[in-house]
Amino acid sequence: MQACIETSTAQFLDCRLLHENGSWRVLETNANPVRNAQGIVENLVIVARDITDRKLAEAERNEMEIQLRHAQKMESIGQLAAGIAHEINTPTQYIGDNTRFVQDAFRDLAPLLGAHARLLAAVKAQSAESKVQSPKSAETLDSLIAEVEAAAKVADVDYLSVEIPKAIEESLQGVGRVSKIVRAMKEFSHPGTDGKTPIDLNHAIETTLTVAASEWKYVAEVTTEFDATLPPVPCLPGEFNQVILNIVVNASHAIGDVVKNGAKGMITVSTARVGEWAEIRIRDTGGGIPEKARDRIFDPFFTTKGVGKGTGQGLAIARSVVVDKHGGSICFETEMGQGTMFIIRLPLTDISKTEK
Repeated sequence: MQACIETSTAQFLDCRLLHENGSWRVLETNANPVRNAQGIVENLVIVARDITDRKLAEAERNEMEIQLRHAQKMESIGQLAAGIAHEINTPTQYIGDNTRFVQDAFRDLAPLLGAHARLLAAVKAQSAESKVQSPKSAETLDSLIAEVEAAAKVADVDYLSVEIPKAIEESLQGVGRVSKIVRAMKEFSHPGTDGKTPIDLNHAIETTLTVAASEWKYVAEVTTEFDATLPPVPCLPGEFNQVILNIVVNASHAIGDVVKNGAKGMITVSTARVGEWAEIRIRDTGGGIPEKARDRIFDPFFTTKGVGKGTGQGLAIARSVVVDKHGGSICFETEMGQGTMFIIRLPLTDISKTEK
């Protein structure tokens, strides 16, 4: 109220007061100065109303939204789990196959290595006796040479010298693939923070594409066109990842509905800086969004997918996260028979901080 007197302007304030029944109430107050004939503020007119129930309702709604987003994220992870297990199983399987191959190869090489050791010992012994010619020593040496040649033939050294390095290289690639998937899943499922933090959008998108690979790899090729100069963007990482996942999964479903006989469509994800915004474009070559559905595409529980394939929450949550949580924008361009492109823009500065 002191501010109202000092500035001679109306002041609006929410305050907490202890009710006589012991409960805390929230009051929305409007203080207006009352001036005398000389223009001096002599009194204040204060109008207050109890908004406790409204505040509680808002808090409950916010909590429900958080729970809904969390449930949708867990649902996405659950749906992806089988595909991720398959993605991990494939490289793990050929790691195991290659390891068993190397094990068998070493078993075949063991006799050859033993023959080589005996041959070396015999050569050393003959060298020591070089001053004395010994037909028996020469006969023993010839026998060992024949043994080494026979062992080399059985082991197929030429074949193993080519295949063992390949097996090791494939195993290392498999280990790298498994590590990448596990790391991406760990980053994607991380609960995140309550506040925004500057993140590398390109890396976040790459992580989400890795997690979602089982959804798109059988129906589409994915290409990325990342702006390497894009600065860190203030985001809620977990919620941003969910937005990208929802749109990429929708894109893969749209493509899956139109490709036939093992053909594949294309999903292109690009980033760029546009003024003071970071822009993400996700384009697919699916069938496009029907005109009658375009006005409702971001409505909660609205879906164009078949029963059991969509809940209608993905794009509604994406809009809430981008617009309400980040102060950004999300829109789309679509053409029947050609595909759809979603365009997301996020501010490069945290608007919630600059407004304070």
